[in-house]
Amino acid sequence: MDLIGQRWILRVLWELEPGRLGFLELRRRMGNCSSSMLSTRLQHLQSAGVITKSPDKTYELTPAGQELTEALQPLWNWSKRWPPQVSE
Repeated sequence: MDLIGQRWILRVLWELEPGRLGFLELRRRMGNCSSSMLSTRLQHLQSAGVITKSPDKTYELTPAGQELTEALQPLWNWSKRWPPQVSE
């Protein structure tokens, strides 16, 4: 729980759920997440065994990471049904 509670971790998992990505593409998709923060979060996820870095330098979910994203699917479904309310 401590891992997935860290800022940007859920977003990294969200972006990697469909398939592997290289660092630059992942960084582009992450919006305002800095390269150093993304690098740190990727290291944390690798250390936890949730993602792996392939020899071609792309990142992908491990079986544990895939299981985690399956467990998070209800949360993602909820976020699609209840978008943030923007105050005027």
